[in-house]
Amino acid sequence: MERQRSFSVKSAKLLVFSLTISSSLAFFAFLSVWAFRITPPTHPETHLHFNINPSTVQKLTGFSGNSSAVSAKGSILIGAHLEKPDSASRNAAGFLKFSALREIQKDGSDSEVPDDEDTAFKALSENDDDSGGQKIEAANSNKSTHPWQVVVAKSEGIEEGREKATPSQQEEGLVSVESEAESSGGCELARGKWVYDESYPLYTNGSCPFIDEGFDCEGNGRPDKDYAKWRWQPQDCDFPRFNATNMLELIRGKRLVFVGDSMNRNQWESMLCLLMGGVRDPKRVYEARGRKITKEKGNYSFRFVDYKCTVEFYVTHFLVHESKARLGKKRIQTLRIDTMDRGSSRWRGADILVFNTAHWWSHYKTKAGINYYQEGRQVLPQLDVSTAFRKALMTWASWVDRHINPAKTQVFFRSSAPSHFRGGQWNSGGHCREATRPLNTSSSNWYSEKNVIVEDVMRHMKTPVTLLNITGLSMYRIDGHPSIYGGRTGKGRSSNIQDCSHWCLPGVPDTWNELLYMHLQTKLRHTVQ
Repeated sequence: MERQRSFSVKSAKLLVFSLTISSSLAFFAFLSVWAFRITPPTHPETHLHFNINPSTVQKLTGFSGNSSAVSAKGSILIGAHLEKPDSASRNAAGFLKFSALREIQKDGSDSEVPDDEDTAFKALSENDDDSGGQKIEAANSNKSTHPWQVVVAKSEGIEEGREKATPSQQEEGLVSVESEAESSGGCELARGKWVYDESYPLYTNGSCPFIDEGFDCEGNGRPDKDYAKWRWQPQDCDFPRFNATNMLELIRGKRLVFVGDSMNRNQWESMLCLLMGGVRDPKRVYEARGRKITKEKGNYSFRFVDYKCTVEFYVTHFLVHESKARLGKKRIQTLRIDTMDRGSSRWRGADILVFNTAHWWSHYKTKAGINYYQEGRQVLPQLDVSTAFRKALMTWASWVDRHINPAKTQVFFRSSAPSHFRGGQWNSGGHCREATRPLNTSSSNWYSEKNVIVEDVMRHMKTPVTLLNITGLSMYRIDGHPSIYGGRTGKGRSSNIQDCSHWCLPGVPDTWNELLYMHLQTKLRHTVQ
């Protein structure tokens, strides 16, 4: 009897245990099916979302509507982008809500490259045509939206965009990107037009003694003058006019340093000329070592005595170190993509840093990547130029994160400036001589791959860096290049090589500096508040 009771109890326990296990398994099976259904499938690639035009990463909202651009009667709209009134004037300063600038925060023949800038200028081997022909697709001007939202996978997306390109587009380093409108408030820099303004330029080649011969188009005999009278006008707000006195006050006691290739030299000379408009005694502005601006030297520091500030330029074509290494019995030129340029110690301690690099990456040797890129002691047999560019930018980013104190220094990176060679490249008959007006349109869905890489690298930095995105607005300005007027009679004009990469001064780089000026003012306003 006791055995029968014991057996019944054990059977009951076993039954309860079995039911418990079965219920648990059924519950977990149901839970797994439910979780699988509501969770979207993941993809192996990581997608990067950004706006080529003004970004939403950090919008600038420090502008109030106390500025206006007054267009005279009888204005003529040229296409959808150009407007030339009989006369125009505008108030000197002021601001509106402006999201044009972006501050990227932490979140997630096989010839030798010229060692000196003079050689580079003479042959135009700056060859700043990596963005030649790069174009940006215009958004519907009737919509208050971001004209661009580029969606590019870090590696797969760029490769995919490359495959869609024609051979000539691949040669120019362009990738296909998707565009998608996105609603946003504020002003958008790339949506606008160039407006003819009689009050421009803000200086002349006669009032500024610092214009390099290669950029002094009027001094070199260019007969038309309209190229200097175009002002960029965003669609939904006014672009603040550069005020030299205010800018000098902003940099009082500071070091404003431009670092990069001759495109940054172009912008640096423009800044010197713009600032001279606020100087009472030109003799109190001088180069610290008594150097005259020439093509032979690449490093300058100009002192503005009355404001105790310096405006400096340091040449570096790649930001990383140009070197030499032994390969077999030969000693060859290499590019150390894992090491910063040796001049980097001079940049430290600056209060405002403006970097750029892009244009020398389009040279034959850099694009071919055969026995040219070096990491440590190893010369890589072959490396894709985009991979090398990304690695070099990561080296730069690491240097900034290690050596720059964001509490003291504001860091900017300027996007690549477009070239406008027609009928060939710089060394194959390319020209822009006949252009005397901006383009009516620059629509396309092709964008410089280098700008995509710059965006991606900056997003992973811990140091805030502001992207000065000048690519789109500069695309219209085919008329702004020196062309055959990049040298005195008997020099530039006698050459078959035209300069459709650099820019006349006064000219388009003045607008780049107006953009920089706008951002510095916004920073100051936020600091005061």
